[in-house]
Amino acid sequence: MEDLQSWLANDSSYISNSLVFSNSSPSPSSSSATTRSAPTLCEDSSFNSVRSSSSALTYYSYQTAAKPSVSHFCIASIKATAAQISCLAVRGGLLYAATMKEIDVFDLATLSLVETFGSGSGWAKSIAFAGGRIFTAHQDCKIRVWQTPISTKSKQHQLISTLPTLRDRFLNCLSSKNYVKVRRHKQNLWIQHADAVSGLAVDGDRGELYSISWDKSFKTWKTSSDMQCVGSVSSAHSDAVNAVASSGGTVYTGSADGKIKVWRSSASGDRRKRSLKTTLSKHESSVNALALTPDGAGLVSGGGDGVILVWERRDDGGDDEDMDFFVACCLKGHKGAILSLVCVNDFLISGSADKSVRIWKYGKGFGYRGCCVAVMEGHCKPVKSVVAVEDEDLDDQRFSVISGSLDGEIRVWKVVISDHYSD
Repeated sequence: MEDLQSWLANDSSYISNSLVFSNSSPSPSSSSATTRSAPTLCEDSSFNSVRSSSSALTYYSYQTAAKPSVSHFCIASIKATAAQISCLAVRGGLLYAATMKEIDVFDLATLSLVETFGSGSGWAKSIAFAGGRIFTAHQDCKIRVWQTPISTKSKQHQLISTLPTLRDRFLNCLSSKNYVKVRRHKQNLWIQHADAVSGLAVDGDRGELYSISWDKSFKTWKTSSDMQCVGSVSSAHSDAVNAVASSGGTVYTGSADGKIKVWRSSASGDRRKRSLKTTLSKHESSVNALALTPDGAGLVSGGGDGVILVWERRDDGGDDEDMDFFVACCLKGHKGAILSLVCVNDFLISGSADKSVRIWKYGKGFGYRGCCVAVMEGHCKPVKSVVAVEDEDLDDQRFSVISGSLDGEIRVWKVVISDHYSD
């Protein structure tokens, strides 16, 4: 309990303690899903085969739809070198786990620890990849850039830059117009974050990196060699910005103010400006996590109220017009704040402060309801991050889910979606 209270003191923008410390647990219902588990790292963990009740309340009426048959089991449980995992990321057969002290790198095939880097760089909040570089967001208001190992013999990640770069700071400090007020009696360059950098997202097609911060801003950086800051919205939200996602030049930001904002490049050409296309405000609490559907057409958001909303766009998608989104699906079942979301195929995976990971099915045939097809339990602390790795199989849909919690535990789950459906 003390560990979670300490984390909440640093990440106070997520949700009130009354939701996080909920003692409620999902009630089992009859299901064709099966579960097997690896030994737990805590004494009181349980691994029951659980499916959420199909009668969970939503905002909308729906028709009954068949549920896919799901099998899931924990195949491994490992411990990071430090507590409080804040972010997981997968690239090139490696699993990156950001903790409060450093970043651990595991081999995905063997789950063995191959390297630890970033010690002394401050608590890493987010990890993103662009080209051969790794970008990490930190509690100390900085973004660090690392060079991935060039060969298998050299497995050391090298720090090559810190954003904003020294050159960028020098070019901007020469004019008073490049300073903005960040708090009373204090000014910063507009290219600098004034509080913890809480998230990163990369748009590979545009060669841009987007960073968000608890200072209520988000910024745009080039991922080319100069890594220059080319855009900033200093007051993007009225409270800390917790989540970011991007696709096709559109940037989505979610905040502790309960709002999601949708941005595109400003038609005015001002490098510091972004055009606000719409504001989505259906969550009753903070927005902690965002994810885009695989086709990039839909947005999924998770809130401190434990609710997951699936958004779809009503208009035809023109870049020069305002964007009109509506809630196509509302998913309820978690008893704590949603802390992480990831989409894989037609499924959504969520990690929560209630210590569980859920897999959801939604879309055509499921009306506005959607359904929870699996609940994976066993973590002793809130699940802060989840990632998915797809497997190829001719008969079934198979993928692995990797979840990380605030006690430093990482669990690897194998999920099999069968062609058979149950009512």
